[in-house]
Amino acid sequence: MIEARRLHILRAVADHRTVTAAAAALYLTPSAVSQQLTALEQETGHRLVERGTKGVRLTPAGEILLTHTNLVLAQLERAEAELAAYGSGAAGQVDLASFATGIGLVVAPALSRLGRTAPGIRVRVKDTEGDASLPMVLDRETDVAVAVEYRGAPGEDDPRLTRVPLYAEPFDAVLPEGHRLAGADRVPLAELAKDTWIGPFPGNPCHDVVVLACEHAGFEPRMRHFSDDFRAVLALASAGVGVALVPRSALLGTDVGNSEGVAVHPVEGVAPTRRVFAAVRRGAEDHPLISPVLAALTEAARRPTETAA
Repeated sequence: MIEARRLHILRAVADHRTVTAAAAALYLTPSAVSQQLTALEQETGHRLVERGTKGVRLTPAGEILLTHTNLVLAQLERAEAELAAYGSGAAGQVDLASFATGIGLVVAPALSRLGRTAPGIRVRVKDTEGDASLPMVLDRETDVAVAVEYRGAPGEDDPRLTRVPLYAEPFDAVLPEGHRLAGADRVPLAELAKDTWIGPFPGNPCHDVVVLACEHAGFEPRMRHFSDDFRAVLALASAGVGVALVPRSALLGTDVGNSEGVAVHPVEGVAPTRRVFAAVRRGAEDHPLISPVLAALTEAARRPTETAA
């Protein structure tokens, strides 16, 4: 008989590629993870992992078991959801991870709505970069992620997750007020090929959006200044040290304009876009605590979507 908790360990090892990283995500010791993997191999009668200098990879038998693992764990999530519904689980805590702008734009309004419609649900929010929240969901560190599409992100067909689209927003060009294009209605990105750029650090999903947009315009941006805080990006642009692309929602409430030392304009042609979604472990979307949270996030996202459009 295969124990479900060992399937969690197998998936964590497959996700993190090393026993040490999987152990850290599961709050176990590496030796405990290794022992559980050995026990799982004994239960199945197959070698499931191979250790090498670059980490751990699954054997063909391990890959077969991982496919079934995703289905089994999703079904267990559904079982928990149905049992919670049977017990009228209308009260309890939900952990949610979101990047800062997402907290302001959709999470906070969703919490306000939940306070009226489902007062028994307590949501604990953690500010997390857009590419870090999905691994937290998979590792059971949080229940819901508000995340950003990025290179390498689990796709919509990933058997481990259920994704709910929230909104898509364009990036606008932010220029120092004395820039040669500060008076333009729309900014052609190709015209910024020789400028110095300000942008998020590599690894931030917004960094990928900026770099890909510039690549499509035929150049690689000369990134000199880095910050994941868009208020800092605006301040640097206001100081005249470079140009930037900033998500439109990050400009909301900042009262930016020429009087603040920057000019903000739409990008000419197809604008680079940030796509935001909520994600939960597959099977958990119908849990009586999680389902209202997803509904509130979706409702809260409607107004920002209309604004960004």
